[in-house]
Amino acid sequence: MANFSKFGFILATLGSSIGLGHIWRFPYMAGSNGGSAFVVLYLFLTLSVGVSMLLADMMIGNQGRKDAVSCYKKLDTSPYQCWRISGIFLIGGPLVLSFYAVVLGWVLYYLFIVSFNLPVSLEQSQAQFSTLKDQSIAWQVGGFSVCLFVTAWIVSKGIKDGIEKLNFVLMPLLFVIFIGLLVYAMGMPSFGKAFDFMFAFQPEKITLNVLIASLGQVFFSLSLGVGTIITYASCTRSDENLLKSSLWVVVPGILISLIAGLMIFTFIFEYGGTPQEGAGLVFISLPLVFAAMGLAGNVISVLFLAALIFAGITSTVSLLEPFVMYLINRFGFSRVRATFWVSLGVYVIGLLVIISLNAQYASVLSFWGRDIFGWIDFITSSVLMPLGGLFSMVFVSWVIGKKRAYSFCKHFLSPRLFALWFFIVRYIAPIVILAILLLHLQ
Repeated sequence: MANFSKFGFILATLGSSIGLGHIWRFPYMAGSNGGSAFVVLYLFLTLSVGVSMLLADMMIGNQGRKDAVSCYKKLDTSPYQCWRISGIFLIGGPLVLSFYAVVLGWVLYYLFIVSFNLPVSLEQSQAQFSTLKDQSIAWQVGGFSVCLFVTAWIVSKGIKDGIEKLNFVLMPLLFVIFIGLLVYAMGMPSFGKAFDFMFAFQPEKITLNVLIASLGQVFFSLSLGVGTIITYASCTRSDENLLKSSLWVVVPGILISLIAGLMIFTFIFEYGGTPQEGAGLVFISLPLVFAAMGLAGNVISVLFLAALIFAGITSTVSLLEPFVMYLINRFGFSRVRATFWVSLGVYVIGLLVIISLNAQYASVLSFWGRDIFGWIDFITSSVLMPLGGLFSMVFVSWVIGKKRAYSFCKHFLSPRLFALWFFIVRYIAPIVILAILLLHLQ
């Protein structure tokens, strides 16, 4: 099995976490949850619980050195090896991909169509988005198909020639575009207001909902619970410094989130928008802001959406790869054959997602108050991902155990640092995950 280079592993893992979660979800979650209160909690939780969970998943993959299911099987020393059941959470990646690629198709539509015909009123902006979802099935299918085809093609090329090369090109481009947009935003009068909104900490805004939202963002933004980190880490050297690698993934991810937030909120404040506009921030609010900028708005819209596409593709690849690697190792499929069959399943589900969003078919494809899009989002983000993360934390702390875990980590963790990390993995992380799971299921 081909291995990542040291830098390639960091870029691939970073690419899996930087996507719609950091650039689309983080700003609207911050805007809807008290701004600085959310940001401060998110930073603290990411650098403590988040790094610990990421490191635990990396350790499983680095020691198992196969697909995620085989890693659990290899490291489970019990006679029944019942922990291979954790492989069921691999299905989360293709399920997330089935609607993630649909959203990326929307981004393509906005990049090539809306960027050159920006709305001048809220009604027009809402109508554009509604038309895309309710009437433009052909556009949605086209954009979705392009995104999924590109993803499948990259995965079919393998670790070295596909995934690693992709991230070597797209991740630097992403940072260049975002830093350029941040510099542009820093020249605006509203930059100071955006900075205060994100960093002028107001403890009175911390509520249980803000805390849970921050915990959920940590989990969502680090690609935990679907086998991605385990799979990528299985393709690293056995003596990899996983702590350093995890920090190299987490810190740039945080920077992208903060840059996205500062940039978007500066634009929003500068042109009279409000940050509490929820998930429609990118597809409804930002186009209005870009339109108010004149010709510069068209250019910024293209750059921003291109960066979002770059980040999204690196994430879609990471959602497909774990299940593909499982089929290769477990059933002896060729990489091309495994990629084809998984992608075909994703494509069928994605078409159902698109049809379920259309007003004409929504009632037929809705069950117990949710359409197919809503059900897949709920099942993956509220059930499969938290449970997958919980299983890996329990597996590391109670099945692998403290003694074996230290033997795996002693070349990069001091005894004191290991004790702190193991305490978080054994006690704090499971409590956090259970809290997210229970509150989402209410």
